Amino acid sequence: MTLQTRFPTLFEQPHAGEWLTEQESLRTPNTVSAYGYALVDYFRFCAVHAINPISAKRAQVVAYVRDLSERSKSAAPAMPGKRLGFVRSTTHEGFANATVRLRIATVRLYYKYLKGEEVRATNPVEEGVYGWGKRYRKARRGWVARQEKEFWLPNTREWQSILDAASSEPIRNRFMLALAYDAGLRRAELCALQIRDIDPSSKLIKLRPETTKTGVAREVPYSDVTAELFATYLEYRQRFGQPLGPLFLSESRRNPGQPITIWSWSKTVQALGKRVGLPMLTTHTLRHLRLTDLARANWELPIISAFAGHRSVATTMRYIHLSGRELNERYRQTLNSILDQRQETMRISLL
Repeated sequence: MTLQTRFPTLFEQPHAGEWLTEQESLRTPNTVSAYGYALVDYFRFCAVHAINPISAKRAQVVAYVRDLSERSKSAAPAMPGKRLGFVRSTTHEGFANATVRLRIATVRLYYKYLKGEEVRATNPVEEGVYGWGKRYRKARRGWVARQEKEFWLPNTREWQSILDAASSEPIRNRFMLALAYDAGLRRAELCALQIRDIDPSSKLIKLRPETTKTGVAREVPYSDVTAELFATYLEYRQRFGQPLGPLFLSESRRNPGQPITIWSWSKTVQALGKRVGLPMLTTHTLRHLRLTDLARANWELPIISAFAGHRSVATTMRYIHLSGRELNERYRQTLNSILDQRQETMRISLL
C-alpha cells in the first residue's frame, strides 16, 4: 500500500506528501508510518483552530503541544469538512510522554523541510530551549521533557503463570511468545519475520535492516525449546498453502492467511496477561525480561546492546531492571572480592 493510499489527506496539504515521501527513502517503514499519523494529527488540530500550517507561529505550535498534553483522545473534536485521519480512542486524559515528543519531533522535521525548500524563512519548532546547565555551560532541553516509565517485569511466580496460561494457546501464539522472549525481539521485528529469515541449522534469526528500528541488520540466536516449537508450527502452517513468505499468518475470519499485524499480536499478549491477572503484560515486557535475564547471567553490556540492536549502551541500561536484592548481591560480591585482595596483599607483605 502506497503512502498516498494510506494518508490521502496529507497529500492534499501543501508539501506534506512530498516530505513524507522523502522520509520513506530515509527511515524505516514503521518510523514513516509514525510520522504520517503524527502529521495527520497536527493538520487536524490546525483545521479545528483555523490555523494555516504553512504560516503557523511558535505560539500556535505551543498550543498544539498543550493540546496533546491535555486532550482526551476519545473526546477529540471532529474536523470540519473532511476527516484527516483515524484517532484511536482511550479513556485517559492526554497523550503519553513518548507520543507527545514523537509528534512535536515530526512537526519540527516538517517545518525544517519547508525552511529548506524556502517555503518559509524560519522553523517555529527550533531544536530546543537553551538554559544554563552544569559548570555554567549552555545546556539544551527539548520542548517536552523526557519521562521514563516505571517498567514492570514479572517475577518467577508470575512468569510461570504466564507460561501456564500460554500452554493452552494455539501453536502460533506459543511459538511467537517463545521467540519474542528468546531473541528479545520488538513486536514489529517479530511480526515482520519471513520464513527465510530463520536458519534452523544454526538456530539463528536474521533481522533485515528494513524491519529493525535502527535500520541496522543483526543476527540473534534462539533456544532448543523454541526450535521445537518452530518445527511444530511449520507443520501446522502448511494448511495455509504458503510455503514461503511471512512467517506468522492471521487466523481470523476476516483476514485468514494474511500477515499478522503488530496490533493483533499486542491484543493477544494483553489478553493473556488479563487472563492471569497481570494486565501490565505487554509485548515489550518480553524484550525487557530477556535483556534483564542476560544481565543476570553476567553478559557484558556491549554484548547485550548488540543483541538488542541498540544504538548505544546507554539505551540498553534503560532496559535492564535488576531488583534491589540482585544489586545488593552484586555489591557484596564486589566488596568481598576487594576485601579478599586486601587480605592477600597484607598476608604477603606482613607475614
